[in-house]
Amino acid sequence: MSSDPLFFNKIVGAILCAGLLAMASGFISEQLFHHETPEANAFPIGGTASVATANEQTQTAPVGPEPISAFLASADAGHGEKLFKACVACHTPNSGGANKVGPNLWNVVGRTMAGTEGYKYSSALRKMAQAWDYESLNQFLFKPKIFIPGTKMTYAGIKTAEKRADLIVYIRSLSSNPLPLP
Repeated sequence: MSSDPLFFNKIVGAILCAGLLAMASGFISEQLFHHETPEANAFPIGGTASVATANEQTQTAPVGPEPISAFLASADAGHGEKLFKACVACHTPNSGGANKVGPNLWNVVGRTMAGTEGYKYSSALRKMAQAWDYESLNQFLFKPKIFIPGTKMTYAGIKTAEKRADLIVYIRSLSSNPLPLP
């Protein structure tokens, strides 16, 4: 330890001086070397594919998932049950089960959206005046925030139609009287 009474003040002063010098050099370099972000990539990534602008990509990208009807016939409820294990963090699957972060999903297929008693749904979901059918579940499970903007559900969604069909067929089985498949 030094006997100089201003030792710590000198250290703090040196740190502050270094910070001011770094800020000043950053400001000066911004003034000398101005850069602009290019509209497109200079080099295409991924081989010989042409680079499309963001506007072209949004025009050709699909709006939502493909219809689920064709996938439901060959869906596997056993695989859907395995996929549902990710859902039990927020939902209960049994009759009379409690609401958790999300509502109980017993008998959800055919039930009115926002129809679980005792669960506080988002205002966006309360405005939906339809029942959960196979296609609405398909849309919701694809990307919940796109199908119902403003939903409280934070799940990112399932991209694969086969996995969504498996999960929907399993969720359909969570009923004492499941609705027939289309």
